[in-house]
Amino acid sequence: ISFAYIVIFILEKLFGFTSKVTLVELSDINNPTLRELSEECPGTFQHSMAVSNLASAAASRIGANVTLVRAGALYHDIGKIDNPAFFTENQHGVNPHDSLSAPQSARIVIGHVADGLRRAEKEKLPAVIRNFISEHHGRGKARYFYNTWCNEHPDETPDEDLFTYPGPNPRSRETSILMMADSIEAASRSLSEHTPEAISALVNRIIDGQIAEGLHDDSPLSFRDVNIIKETFASRLRTMYHSRISYPELVK
Repeated sequence: ISFAYIVIFILEKLFGFTSKVTLVELSDINNPTLRELSEECPGTFQHSMAVSNLASAAASRIGANVTLVRAGALYHDIGKIDNPAFFTENQHGVNPHDSLSAPQSARIVIGHVADGLRRAEKEKLPAVIRNFISEHHGRGKARYFYNTWCNEHPDETPDEDLFTYPGPNPRSRETSILMMADSIEAASRSLSEHTPEAISALVNRIIDGQIAEGLHDDSPLSFRDVNIIKETFASRLRTMYHSRISYPELVK
């Protein structure tokens, strides 16, 4: 077994591919990088776990690389380790963005992509994992801060570059799935009710919006793939947010 690992390691270095063995090892949550993410950014870590489950379920349904999606999803937000408090999932009543302008906030939030790539380089993560970090927002916008600025300056034209992620847009089915799962998992937490109708409407709105924006134009996803992904996400979210029965109190 040890010899086999040595051979795999050599082949990966020689030919620049990443084996399933390596991806499985990277998916171990006891990996130092993931352990640091869980300690420094517990909210982001839980989000990444949920995104990984959503994305791998969709990947399985359309015949994409499940092991790759699962690993990529776990690492896509490691750049948030540098500034955990600036991301809502890690906040506890204090929001540092309250004292910043929309462009300043957008710069910090967008910066988690470059921070993640630097960390991935330092940790020598494979190129296929770094693709998930760079492509999970593509050339999309930091929409919250973009909309905030536009609402505050209705008579001015925004500088689009200040609110736009560096990209590139997803170039594989796997990174496209991650982009969809990432946005949908985050948005599902803000739903006022988790009815099947509300969940389906959310999934359709987000994925259709990304497609209309051209974020998946470089991806080989088919229309059939997209429909299956939508169905899978909606089904998984309904299961995640299913209602529980209320336990009766013991009458004394």
